[in-house]
Amino acid sequence: MTRGEMARLEASVRGRVQGVGFRYFIVSHAERLGLTGWVSNEQDGSVRCVAEGPRPDLERLLDTLRDGPASAVVERVVEDWLPYTGHWGSFGIRSFGHRGD
Repeated sequence: MTRGEMARLEASVRGRVQGVGFRYFIVSHAERLGLTGWVSNEQDGSVRCVAEGPRPDLERLLDTLRDGPASAVVERVVEDWLPYTGHWGSFGIRSFGHRGD
C-alpha cells in the first residue's frame, strides 16, 4: 500500500457516548481493521478518535463511530481528514481529556 492511499481521521463523537463502553467498542473495530491511533473520553462529554490507515478502512471506522455500541446514543460526529503521519504502531485508549498525539 502506498503512502498516498493512507490517511488520518480525527473525529469527535457527541451524544450519550461516555460510560457505555464506546471506547472499547471502537478499539475492537479499529484493531480488526488494522488501524493505528487512539480514542479517549473528553471533558465535555464527547469521545475523540484519531486513527490512521487505508482510507477505505477509516471510512468503515467512521461508520462505526456514527453507529456506536447498542448502549450509546450518537447525536453527531464531526470529522476531519488529514495527511497520514505513521505516528503510531497500534490502536489504544488514551487517558481522560488527553491532548495531542
